[in-house]
Amino acid sequence: MDCYKRMSQSWIFPTTILCLNGFFSTMRPSEPFLVPYLTGPDKNLTLNEVSNHMLPVWTYSYLVLLFPVFVLTDYLRYKPMIILQGISFVITWLLLLFAQGLLAMQIVEFFYGLVTATEVAYYSYIYSVVSVEHYQKVTGYCRSVTLVAYTVASVLGQLLVSLTHTSYFYLNVITMASVSLALVFSFFLPMPQKSMFFHKKLEGGIPQGSLDKNVTVVEMPDNGSTSCRQENSTTSESSVQSGRQQQSQSTDHQQRALVLRVFLQCCQDLKECYSSKHLLFWSIWWASSTAGFNQVLNYIQLLWDYKAPSQNSSVYNGAVEAVATFGGAVAAFGVGYVKINWNLLGELALGIFSAIDAGSLFLMHFTSNIWVCYASFLIFKSSYMLLITIAVFQIAVNLNMERYALVFGVNTFLALVIQTIMTFIIVDSRGLSLPISIQFLIYGSYFLVIAGIFIVRSIYVLYLTKCKKKKIDTLANPNSNEATPEECIESTQL
Repeated sequence: MDCYKRMSQSWIFPTTILCLNGFFSTMRPSEPFLVPYLTGPDKNLTLNEVSNHMLPVWTYSYLVLLFPVFVLTDYLRYKPMIILQGISFVITWLLLLFAQGLLAMQIVEFFYGLVTATEVAYYSYIYSVVSVEHYQKVTGYCRSVTLVAYTVASVLGQLLVSLTHTSYFYLNVITMASVSLALVFSFFLPMPQKSMFFHKKLEGGIPQGSLDKNVTVVEMPDNGSTSCRQENSTTSESSVQSGRQQQSQSTDHQQRALVLRVFLQCCQDLKECYSSKHLLFWSIWWASSTAGFNQVLNYIQLLWDYKAPSQNSSVYNGAVEAVATFGGAVAAFGVGYVKINWNLLGELALGIFSAIDAGSLFLMHFTSNIWVCYASFLIFKSSYMLLITIAVFQIAVNLNMERYALVFGVNTFLALVIQTIMTFIIVDSRGLSLPISIQFLIYGSYFLVIAGIFIVRSIYVLYLTKCKKKKIDTLANPNSNEATPEECIESTQL
């Protein structure tokens, strides 16, 4: 026990356990082949049932669960929610393996919504158990291991399907074993003593979120008289009971005050963060593009199955997912070595690469060649992963850890709201219920609108910067014949 306690206090032990949990929870070789499995003889669903009736349940569940899970994750200090994620994984794949019918698959999507909602616990846990000097290192480990696991799972699934003709059912069995291992490892995580909001450490080491545990004690004089003690026993019990009630009322009051204090602090932090136009526009891109990206990821397998039905042709979903993930990782890694003034040219990059994403989606819609469709997806995913890396860095560079977590959560929630609206209008059977090919035409148009907004915004930023430079040059050289600053729009905060 002492050995375990010493290990748990080191940054290496919790990081290792969390990485093992992340590896096995992400190592799901059946995931690239989910649609062929659902529409094949194992489940015998139609493309319309999967697209319009099953997959929207995940979006709605994720939206409903995200906020309460976010609050509970911080209040319960991460570990219980990581365990809950593991349990949800196991339930999801048990149902995928053995349940039948559309209703059962909709329940699968609900539990998978719980899985994705609790991901915030995985990415936040490590900051509560390691010191600040290890943040960069452990962040790299935890994020890299999930990337490696996803790539390994995609390659493994593709090799098993192509070379050994393994059925999709047994791919799900392997996934079930993997997520079960992840659940086992989650129990070995040390329990954090602090969290971002509810359990901060103040000076003196007293948790901000801790409650007063003192119990009112009523002392009775002991003069050796048994009859005296019996005579005062009723009074003593009444006093103790009264003290306990006062303590309970005080505890409830402190809990309400704590929740209110955290809520008000979050509102103030958000107001200060989004008052920066630079951060505001990067966040707008983050939320809007992530909504479109997640929507494409949700329905891309349906498009592939529409272009080349899995029952009649070879399926290379795993290989494509692996290459796309690797390409996105390389792009994200390479951006760290690109020396660009992102404050000046960042929004132009957002506009240009969003236009590339739009072009890729239009190509997916118009082509009838599955390989062109695969290649377009590679370009789309790599472009998004490159840009989201830049966006995360630009938003995080001037924020402390608490504010970054808050902005990340709000941006994710807004992205999910946009995605839910898109799902209900475009996909859901109660909305337009559009065919899968038409859906991607709309997604391409959506990214084209994003590209237009940020290209126009970047031109405006560049124009204001040029005006500002002219103003400085004119003040430095009054005899210059260059245009006066009044000929430009007054510079504003970018």
